[in-house]
This record gives sequence, structure tokens and C-alpha cells, in this order.
Amino acid sequence: MSSTLRHAGWVLRGNPVTAFAAAGTFLLVAVAVLAPWIAPYDPVASNVSNALKPPSAAHWAGTDQLGRDIFSRLLAATRLDLTIAAAAVSLSFVAGAVIGSFCGYVGGRLDRWVGRLVDVLMAFPLFVLAMALVAALGNRVENIIIATAIINLPFYIRFARAEVNVRRHAGWVEAARAGGDSDAAVVLRFLLPNILPAMAVQISLNLGWAILNAAGLSFLGLGVQAPTPEWGIMVAEGARFIGTGQWWLVAFPGLALMLAVLCFNLLGDGLRDILDPRMRT
Repeated sequence: MSSTLRHAGWVLRGNPVTAFAAAGTFLLVAVAVLAPWIAPYDPVASNVSNALKPPSAAHWAGTDQLGRDIFSRLLAATRLDLTIAAAAVSLSFVAGAVIGSFCGYVGGRLDRWVGRLVDVLMAFPLFVLAMALVAALGNRVENIIIATAIINLPFYIRFARAEVNVRRHAGWVEAARAGGDSDAAVVLRFLLPNILPAMAVQISLNLGWAILNAAGLSFLGLGVQAPTPEWGIMVAEGARFIGTGQWWLVAFPGLALMLAVLCFNLLGDGLRDILDPRMRT
């Protein structure tokens, strides 16, 4: 653990982009955790007499058409969007890594059938598939998480299958089998942990994409519903006022969305450098 921390510090010092992404990600997580305590106003409390006020000392990001404080809503939306993304990616990662690892290790008919199923899923435009799933299941937060996890699942299955397929005849795998370990033990104790550093990049990229997916569904009216604070809803509500000069209604939630996705995308390469043992030589 200490060697990993030292190596992580060396990577962050030598790569300003990774350091920026790590700092941004830490800030996002901190905001998500502390949002209820650091928000200056109730994010859903309206005050029509204070509607459409530009950014000021009282309201750092201005107010919306109902007089709600946009900065407070941004903080609450950070908590919701990160929760959706983290839950969806966790589900798809765990299921996809296990399924893909067993398929890559066992091969044969199971591998072919799962491979065809993944090909069918990836043949659909994934965002359209998410829209269809949410429309069928209902636009509740848990259904958005399920839909986002399903459309992310093929990436992890294919990635884990390919990585395990390369390693399944390695000497240390043969030694584990010769030592009496079952196939399940070989996959779960040896092969799966060995491919986790390579999958860390995919996890980081999928977190950014899951945030975009949740915001896109909400923007189209299929995701989280108003008055719940969510970045996609805030952009959709503010888009009606761009022509009348209320730029802050779209600018701040759009900027938050862009920075969150950028941080997760940039963090991927840094995670590879930190976690992959081959990068330490």
C-alpha cells in the first residue's frame, strides 16, 4: 500500500493533467457528500419575487425562473448525478467483470452465446436503448440506474473476456489449477484481480459517460423529474431563457456537467499509470 501511494504521488507530481483531474474528482465527491450542509439555501424552495436574478453576492450563480438559488441546486444536483453514475457503473462493472471473466476462461458455447448477446446490445444506439428502457420501466432514479448499468454492461463483458482470454494459459494460472484450485477460485482469486488495473481506465470513462447519460435523459424529460435538482433538468429549464439574456441559467449547470465529465475522462490515464504494475518499471 505504501509503495502504491508513493507511486501515485510520483505520477501526480509528474503529470499536471492527472493532478488536475484527481483534484477535480476529489472536489466533486466532497461536494456530493457535503451538499446538504454547505448549500446556502433550500434547493427546492421558490421565491417568485426573487426570480431570474443575475449572479450576485447573495446568489453566487443567480436564481432561476422560480426564484430558486442556482448554486444550491448545483450542489444538490452534484450529489444526485454522482450517485446515479457511481451506482450504475458499480453494477455494470461487477456483473460485466464476473460474466466476462468466466466467459473468457471457460470459452466454448457459453462464450459464444454471451458474445452474440453483447453484439446485439451494442448494435443498438446505446442512448436510444437507455431511453427505451427508462420509458418502459418508468422515470424513477432506480430505473435510470438500471438502464445506465445495462447499456454499460457490454463494455465490461468484452473487456474482461479479452483480458482473461489472454491470461488463462499463463504459468501462474496453470500453477493454481495444479494446486487444486477450482475454476471459480482461479477466476475470482487470480484472474479477476489481475485485470482490475486495466479495467480502471474503463471505469473512469464510464463514470463520465453515465453522468452524461443521466443528464441527457433528464434534459429530454425521461429522467429525473422537476423540481428535483439535476444538471440535465437545469439546462433544459434554462434553455427557454437564453434568448432573453438569462445566460446563467444554462451556463452554470452546463459548466458543472462539462467539468465533471472532463475530470473523469482525464483521470482514466492517471489511474492506469498508478495501478498498472508495468508502469512502475
